Amino acid sequence: MTRTLAEAEADAATCRRCRLAETRTHVVFGVGDPDADLMFIGEAPGLHEDKQGEPFVGPAGQLLTRMLGEIGLRREDVYIANVLKSRPPANRDPLPDEIEACTPWLVEQISIIQPLLLTTLGNFATKFVLNTPTGITRLRGQTFPWHGRTVIPTFHPAAILRSGGDGSKQFELFREDFFLIGRTLRELREPPPAPTAADAAGGETAGGQEQLELF
Repeated sequence: MTRTLAEAEADAATCRRCRLAETRTHVVFGVGDPDADLMFIGEAPGLHEDKQGEPFVGPAGQLLTRMLGEIGLRREDVYIANVLKSRPPANRDPLPDEIEACTPWLVEQISIIQPLLLTTLGNFATKFVLNTPTGITRLRGQTFPWHGRTVIPTFHPAAILRSGGDGSKQFELFREDFFLIGRTLRELREPPPAPTAADAAGGETAGGQEQLELF
């Protein structure tokens, strides 16, 4: 029987599967609508997130909230999580065994929430979710099919702030990506067309994609 998101979060709060349990302040599981159609995935909690136990609450989170507003969404309308649920010391890169230990939590989140659209924020989350060595600069601004749903990669908000914020070229690309997210989400929410007599005669419609049982 599938657990609720609250049950999974309560279990994760005491997780000690990796060394990060020794140095974290809080497990940062995720925040937002448990039935969200749009889910954001970042890399790992930072200093502010570790203190408050909520993802994307520092300056990068404020930028994310502002960009959501530009496409008519609030933080409460989406779900926000990271690949890692505990902060690596000094914000170092996640280690392979830490990623392996945390992956089941992210898989369970996606399985419970069943989002239509996933947005990966930055290089790490994008490479992890799409299982690709290709960097974010080449992948951003595109849509990718993934286990019966859609993925749109974009820059991490922290990278936008480091690059100069609103006045940077990267910010304009970031804004374009959010407009793409908004358009794609509206399209995915539209009900599929009613089957025609020709569809019925031809059996299963072409393009049907089997969704992995895991998700």
